Amino acid sequence: MVEKIFVKNTSLIITILLVGVVFGILWYQGYLVKIRTYVAETQDELKKCTWPSWDELKGSTVLVMITMALLGLFTIVVDFALSIVNRGIH
Repeated sequence: MVEKIFVKNTSLIITILLVGVVFGILWYQGYLVKIRTYVAETQDELKKCTWPSWDELKGSTVLVMITMALLGLFTIVVDFALSIVNRGIH
């Protein structure tokens, strides 16, 4: 029982140390500042975006569903036609 607790605690300590080392390396090399800058710039760009209205979103969703249905139907028809051709060859 004591050995299980020791092994569990040891693996937890090793994991924490490993995360700390990775964090320290990233901080030392300046990657954390780059990540923070990237997130801030992304938030600024997203504030400039215009988002679709509810009606535009519903219309786009319907359009995508119709397009996917047509693409699926096309795939089924082509597959069926090619299987007939394949049966005719053999």
